[in-house]
Formats: sequence, structure tokens, C-alpha cells
Amino acid sequence: MQFLRTAFWVVIAVALAFFCMANYVPVTVRLWGDLVMETKLPVLLIGAFLLGALPFWIMARATRWRLRRRLDSTERALAAVTTPPAPPASAVTVAPTPLAHSPMSSTPPVAQAADPVAPPPSPLSPAGPA
Repeated sequence: MQFLRTAFWVVIAVALAFFCMANYVPVTVRLWGDLVMETKLPVLLIGAFLLGALPFWIMARATRWRLRRRLDSTERALAAVTTPPAPPASAVTVAPTPLAHSPMSSTPPVAQAADPVAPPPSPLSPAGPA
């Protein structure tokens, strides 16, 4: 696609160059009242084209600026919604870990039993029945 765009602008530039060479004659332009301007035809046409393109260029730049601002604000709002807020440092509490046997306690340590919630092994398991 970039090649087609470049080829288009090259063709336009070559056509403009040929037009300028073939029509490089002086032209008299009557402005206001007795005010007269004498210039070459290609200079007059290129100037008129640029003067006519100026409002559209300004409008395109303003639209682009407005859309970029809108996109940036939408991206900031999306980032604010998707990022969870960090908990405050004072809200974090550390629970004390219970000790199995304290040297100050009068009861002896108790052996940990097997997990009572775990299901018994299946007779079809590869290890076999227990």
C-alpha cells in the first residue's frame, strides 16, 4: 500500500513539473481597484491550491487532536477501572501462628493425625488397597 501511495505522489509531482515548464508565462492579476500583481502562472496556481487546502488541513489537524485526546482519556479511564486498588499498609494484619508445643505449657505435644477429610484410597488405584 505504501508503494501505491508513493507512486501516486510521484506521478502527481511529475505532472506538476511538466505543467510548470510548459506554462511558465507571466500573468497579470487585477486585485482591488488599481492594485495589479504580475506573477508566473505556475506560482499563481500552486499558491491558490495551497491557500484552498489550508482550511481543510487545519480542520483535519483539529479533528486528529480531538480524537487523540478522547482516546487518551478513554485509555486512562480503562486503566483506572481494570487496576485493583492496593490495600493500605495499615490494613494488613499478621495473624500469630499457633505453636504445637510451647515450653511454658503444661500439656505434652500431641502427634498430628492424618487428614480426616481425605478419602480412603480406591481399591482400583495402581497402588492397590491399603
